Amino acid sequence: MASTAGYLARRAAQKERVRLLYRRALKDTLNWAVHRHLFYQDASDLRDKFEANRHVDNLDVIDRLIDDAEAQYRNFQHPDPYIVPWAPGGSKFTRNPPPPQGVRS
Repeated sequence: MASTAGYLARRAAQKERVRLLYRRALKDTLNWAVHRHLFYQDASDLRDKFEANRHVDNLDVIDRLIDDAEAQYRNFQHPDPYIVPWAPGGSKFTRNPPPPQGVRS
């Protein structure tokens, strides 16, 4: 019973890592694509890479594939990602903050 629970816990952790890696890579693809039609092709290629290893069952092989994919993602991350202007780190974030309490105009 303990080995089954351990297997399921490890498998769930792997699924979560893959899901997060795919989301990060897909969002980073938007930084590289200038036009939407380029993004759609890049997103399709990324999905094909993930789908190619969908039916691997060996947990150690899955861990190695995830580690390799995360390393590849770090190497190909965009050096200057797009940040929404009003989000933290954006050009308009806290540009015009409200005046402090007690200050009258």
